[in-house]
Amino acid sequence: MSKEQTLPLAGIRVLELGNYIAAPTTGRLLADFGAEVIKIERPGSGDELRNWRLHRGTTSMLFRTINRNKKSVVLDLRTDAGRTTVLELVAHCDILVENFRPGTLERWGLGPEVLNEANPDLVISRISAFGQTGPLASRPGFAAVAEAYGGLRELVGDPDRPPVRVGVSIGDSIAGIYAAFGAVMALFQRESRRGQRLPSPALEHRVIDVALYEAIFSVMESLVPDYEAYGVTRERVGGRVEGIAPSNAYICKDGASIVVAGNGDSIYQRYMGVIGRPDLASDPGLQSNAGRWARRDELDEAIGAWAVGSNSWEALVELDVAGVPAGPIYSAADIAADEQYAARNMIQRFTVSTGEEELENVGFPGIVPVIGQESLPVRSLGPALGAHTDEILSGLLNLTPDQIEEASGREEMVQR
Repeated sequence: MSKEQTLPLAGIRVLELGNYIAAPTTGRLLADFGAEVIKIERPGSGDELRNWRLHRGTTSMLFRTINRNKKSVVLDLRTDAGRTTVLELVAHCDILVENFRPGTLERWGLGPEVLNEANPDLVISRISAFGQTGPLASRPGFAAVAEAYGGLRELVGDPDRPPVRVGVSIGDSIAGIYAAFGAVMALFQRESRRGQRLPSPALEHRVIDVALYEAIFSVMESLVPDYEAYGVTRERVGGRVEGIAPSNAYICKDGASIVVAGNGDSIYQRYMGVIGRPDLASDPGLQSNAGRWARRDELDEAIGAWAVGSNSWEALVELDVAGVPAGPIYSAADIAADEQYAARNMIQRFTVSTGEEELENVGFPGIVPVIGQESLPVRSLGPALGAHTDEILSGLLNLTPDQIEEASGREEMVQR
């Protein structure tokens, strides 16, 4: 039995409608674990992610990464033929994923009720800025807006400077993970009911509604309860996490920074031993986390004075021997060369096309979570635009070449 046949989602077919990062992340997760994901792209330009962070060529490494293990089919959803073809594909799929602005699918005649008529078992996973309901449902918004609205942006950065953004589209990625989780939950419920010879869940229970801002809000821990219960408003604290100390980044003698999380009570005792401060270890006011947080500046000053006297690797060895959680702050080069990543197959290397040239031995991130002790192999990188159009439309739907030309918009492009 091949590796692909043993994947958890083998035999599941997904139709992915959408661009950018959120819905494609959902599709990527489902594809990683064996689902056949058919990615629908517009004629001519395809998913706009093909041009994001495009350093050379016509297809970015970002697109190749987010859209790995998928098949690309070009359809023109502005046309009746394109929309009809989507409905024909839906009849053969288990899950549909989309991240259009609410109301877009409905305007195209592809709303949940219509999709349900085409396939009464279909799970529909929808991602939008503010969800499908509520006063802001129709408002457009990318992850940057959602990260601010969900409470994250206010907490990122230093207290004496304006809020900043983390270096990736974290709102899109978290929403994509939730949408995949929701789709698999609905699929599990559907299959459980089948096992009991019951009908599929009602349509409303097969529609997964993920709002970007809610995905962010869900990871904000006790932000609102602390405010409602105690009147406490969390603030930006730079490299720290509010209420937890000592936990921060420190610059070493070689100029490199390390992160040390020494905030557990017993860990703190060992930590102070490493930095040569038994007085801080025995101080009655520093035996609890609350006391240490109140004196966080004093502790950081003491730790910083120790760190700057050692090279980063020397400091990390000392901390590791003492059982104090610590680690280097890695760059892309560090990750690519690291033995831990390699041991778990988390950097997988491919020859990849930019659209203009072939680049050899390019490392791409592995599949998470690990099943079977190391990352499953990435089967293929994000495909060329429309690479699977003929295969899917003729093989799955039995469309003729002329019908494929019409549905994909090729005919119109040729006439232009």
